[in-house]
Amino acid sequence: MPVDAFAHTFAVAAPPGRVYAHLADPRSYVGLSPLVAAVRDVHTDGNRVTYVALERFRFWTNPIRVTMTLDPQAPSVVSAVVSPGRVRLRAEVTLTPSGDGTDVTETITVESPSLLRRYVLRQAKAVQLRRAAELTRRMAAA
Repeated sequence: MPVDAFAHTFAVAAPPGRVYAHLADPRSYVGLSPLVAAVRDVHTDGNRVTYVALERFRFWTNPIRVTMTLDPQAPSVVSAVVSPGRVRLRAEVTLTPSGDGTDVTETITVESPSLLRRYVLRQAKAVQLRRAAELTRRMAAA
């Protein structure tokens, strides 16, 4: 299956600890990721968090299993997503202090069947940019 990777870096007006705390909570992804309408079945085991996110598309709801690996020392959050249709996505977010704020870099690697590849890539890139805008807004507002 094809594998694609891409990254986006942006600045937020909050210290890394505050950004990390927000990203380490699965409930924060409701609305942060524009497709995520709900989060359920959250389980925490040390620096590993598993949950099911419900993605809402126009005509269906897509339950995705997410495993987050948290590293408060880095700080970073790695999310491994298993989605129906044999789509696998890994998103690694690293936080770097920058003045009074934080530079956020999200690197996404996605594996998808050839028939879904173009659609999956378009969605993943669009979601990444909207998530960046929403996180920037949330950190500026708080």
